[in-house]
Amino acid sequence: QVQLVESGGGLVQAGGSLRLSCAASGRTFGNYAMGWFRQAPGKDREFVAGISWSGATTSYADSVKGRFAISRDNSKNTVSLQMNSLKPEETAIYYCASSRRSVVSPASAAYRDWGQGTQVTVSK
Repeated sequence: QVQLVESGGGLVQAGGSLRLSCAASGRTFGNYAMGWFRQAPGKDREFVAGISWSGATTSYADSVKGRFAISRDNSKNTVSLQMNSLKPEETAIYYCASSRRSVVSPASAAYRDWGQGTQVTVSK
């Protein structure tokens, strides 16, 4: 099992940027893909971005392509999500997740461990 702790959330104006970080401990971090998901009030949790075990492959939800960037540092057991040009509708709790596999998947069922989440609020 891996423990995941997110940080970097907060309040930002529309058009602004935030950088989320996720620190992992436990099982070998570098063997598994990682993902970021988000859940807005009253909505289902949705895939935002994912990165393969090596960082060579990334995947994004269509709604964030060109604005968000996921990265990882296996030497520090961290994964980050740079979010630019944020929109009010992207207000949500953002979760870091560790996959069961080394390749990226947008399906939440592919992820075994989840962090507690960090709140991102984008004001108009």
